[in-house]
Amino acid sequence: MKRENKVLKMVWAAMFLAIAYVLPFLTGQMPEIGNMLCPMHIPVLLCGFICGWPWGLAVGFAVPLLRSMTLSMPPFFPKAICMAFELAAYGLMAGILYRALPKKKSSIYVALLGAMVLGRIVWGTAMFICMGLSGGAFGWKAFLAGAVTNAIPGIIIQIVLIPILIMALEKAKEGE
Repeated sequence: MKRENKVLKMVWAAMFLAIAYVLPFLTGQMPEIGNMLCPMHIPVLLCGFICGWPWGLAVGFAVPLLRSMTLSMPPFFPKAICMAFELAAYGLMAGILYRALPKKKSSIYVALLGAMVLGRIVWGTAMFICMGLSGGAFGWKAFLAGAVTNAIPGIIIQIVLIPILIMALEKAKEGE
C-alpha cells in the first residue's frame, strides 16, 4: 500500500509539472495580463497540498528552470532562478502547513496564504541577491510591484480556485 501511495504521488507530481509547463502558453495569449495570472503558481501550490512538501518543492524548483532551458521563457537570469526558489517555497510551505494544521476549511486558506507570503519573500530575497551580484539594484518599490501589484489577478485566482479544488478533492477522497 505504501509503495502504491509513493507511485501515485509521483504521477500526480508529474502531472502538476506538465500543467505548470504548459499553462503559461494559454495565459500568454493575453499579453496584457498573462504574466499577472501567475500560471505556474497554481499547479505548484496544488502539488504541495496534494503530494506533500517534498514533491511541491521539487516541482516548484524544476518548472521555471525547465521552461527556461527548453523555451528560454522565463529568461534564465535572474527571472527563472528567482522563480525557482519562489515556487519551491510555495510547494514546500503549502505541503508543510497543510499537513501540520487541523483538517478544517480555514486551514486550507491559512496554508495557502502562508505559502504565498513566504514564496514572495523568498522571490524578493533571491531577486535582491541576484541583482546585487550582477551590479543591479532591487529595492522595496520593485519588490512591491513584482510580488504584489503586478500579481493581483493571479493572487485573486489562487485564493479563489485552490481552496475550491482542495475541498473538492477532499470530498472525493472521503467518498472512496
